[in-house]
Amino acid sequence: MGPAFAIVLVFVGCCSNVVSLELLVRDFPGCGNIVTFAQFLIIAFEGFIFETNFWRKKPAIPIRNYVIMVTMFFTVSVVNNYALNFNIAMPLHMIFRSGSLIANMILGIIILKKRYSASKYLSIALVSAGIFICTIMSAKQVNVANESEEQSLYVFLHWLVGIAMLTFALLLSARMGIFQEMLYKKYGKHSKEALFYNHFLPLPGFLLLSTDIYNHCVHFSQSTPALIPVVGLTIPIMWLYLLINVITQYVCIRGVFILTTECTSLTVTLVVTLRKFLSLIFSIIYFQNPFTTWHWVGTAVVFLGTLIYTEVWSSLQAALHGPAKREKKAE
Repeated sequence: MGPAFAIVLVFVGCCSNVVSLELLVRDFPGCGNIVTFAQFLIIAFEGFIFETNFWRKKPAIPIRNYVIMVTMFFTVSVVNNYALNFNIAMPLHMIFRSGSLIANMILGIIILKKRYSASKYLSIALVSAGIFICTIMSAKQVNVANESEEQSLYVFLHWLVGIAMLTFALLLSARMGIFQEMLYKKYGKHSKEALFYNHFLPLPGFLLLSTDIYNHCVHFSQSTPALIPVVGLTIPIMWLYLLINVITQYVCIRGVFILTTECTSLTVTLVVTLRKFLSLIFSIIYFQNPFTTWHWVGTAVVFLGTLIYTEVWSSLQAALHGPAKREKKAE
């Protein structure tokens, strides 16, 4: 399986996953827990069979390290999903999470004592500015949505809680990435093993959310019946959306994993960035989400900053000038 196949998996799987998630969230904004549980269960089941070979294969990285990583991973997933309950629009949710470059760089400077080039700091400024623009414009939309000043203040504060949750999840996700990087340096790269344990170990934690998951199971079962054409079965449409979401999430993660083994990190980052941008555009157009001119400006600045961070322009210049240099040497 080459990089082209992996790129197709990433674009098809991840973009479809965003669409199915929005279909779920539109009817049940608080359904994040059941969605996350279903994703974790299926990916853990697949890893249990094909990665651990029914526990016959011992982990290369000690379990205690995975426990720390999983605690952070589980918290990030739950907090990101819960943020949708606080009047956070899906486009803003997607844009805000694109700020992972900022969080990673800040924590890299603090924890790993790293230093970066001027272009990296420029990318931080651009991404920060883009997120700031989109956040401010979304805040204005939320604040004027209600006629009563008291109601308006309550909705705005409610929205601020969602922004705080996204910020916390962003920083914790960056910390998890640094921790994972340190583990890989010490024990070697075992991304598929990490993928399994990151989804298997948190499963008991969902017992704390069992009431919410059960309630949404009941709500999903009471949704409008939908006919599956090929199979000929009729199931509640929310369960169909959830099934599509789980399948596409697996395809998405599997595609990213193949891509990391086939391509450089630069290519992987570029593909994921373009995928996020395509998902954002599709979400806005298909679901008719409110998106002003300033939102477009903020979005463009976010992704321009991301591309500068990945040094795409430098790589393109090297690729273009490389053949010319070789021709001069040949002469």
